[in-house]
Amino acid sequence: MKKKYNYIWVGLIILIFGIIFVPKVVQRLQDGDVVEHDRISTDPEDKSLAYIELNGEKRKVPSFALLNQDSLLVTDQDYLGKVYIAEFFFTTCPTICPVMNKNLVQLQEEFREFEDFGVASFTINPVYDTPRVLKEYAGKYGITDMDWHLLTGDPEVIYELANAGFNIYAQQMPEVPGGFEHSGLFALIDREGYIRSRVDDYGNPIVYYRGSIPEARGANDAGETEQISLLKEDIRKLLEENDRK
Repeated sequence: MKKKYNYIWVGLIILIFGIIFVPKVVQRLQDGDVVEHDRISTDPEDKSLAYIELNGEKRKVPSFALLNQDSLLVTDQDYLGKVYIAEFFFTTCPTICPVMNKNLVQLQEEFREFEDFGVASFTINPVYDTPRVLKEYAGKYGITDMDWHLLTGDPEVIYELANAGFNIYAQQMPEVPGGFEHSGLFALIDREGYIRSRVDDYGNPIVYYRGSIPEARGANDAGETEQISLLKEDIRKLLEENDRK
């Protein structure tokens, strides 16, 4: 009988709690007074871009000093204060590079009004791609933005920058068309030199953006969707990010 009385007391306590507190919670919800620490889940509308981390540290663009299409020395410091895209390409590429750079020209035109937007194009065939060759290539593709630098230099430095610095695959491979193989990915970098990206449906950074599929095409033959439209949105977020700080 004692056990039964215990159940009765527990029931009475729950009933009293409901009578006193539930109406207050309902009223707070109606009034919009529930504060952030009252919420159990995170805000699904949070669309801020993630930092890419390695061993618990935010991944930053490594230092570099290379010549551009005008034979001027350009370093990573020249990009500080700008939002920019980094790619690895070569001028004689017969496959994905023409598509990549047409996509970048589209971004150039999309953000032409922004003085703090730029592009860094690193050639993976620097022996052939001299500043003169890069200058001709820029003219051919309509590369006119003063903050779009086509960069060349020591091959070992560039491959170290690609594979270790950015972790964007690039390698000389005589057996493939053009003699070089690379991933066709774009890296998005913020004003402080950090690599940034949106997250997927599971909350993980996508890290890089597919640069070799035209926005108008939608998807390639392998079923991979274009990400230029996403990149446009995310460039704009970073350009506006400084204004919110």
